[in-house]
Amino acid sequence: MILQLKPVIEVDTPKGRGHAEFLLDYGPEADLLWVVVMRDTGEIWTFRNADLRATANVSIGRKIAARTDR
Repeated sequence: MILQLKPVIEVDTPKGRGHAEFLLDYGPEADLLWVVVMRDTGEIWTFRNADLRATANVSIGRKIAARTDR
């Protein structure tokens, strides 16, 4: 399944900050994949669910969470 995200979600990735535009779901035995347009370069990358973090959003009370796996 391909889901176009409207509005897009701003995310932090291993390559920097970007906007998640699409979500790819290949079923219960596969990771969710996020198609992200990188903010600084315009490159388009696909990341596994575990590689992304939503950015802080004070409007809805989401704070930056510390990553423990890095």
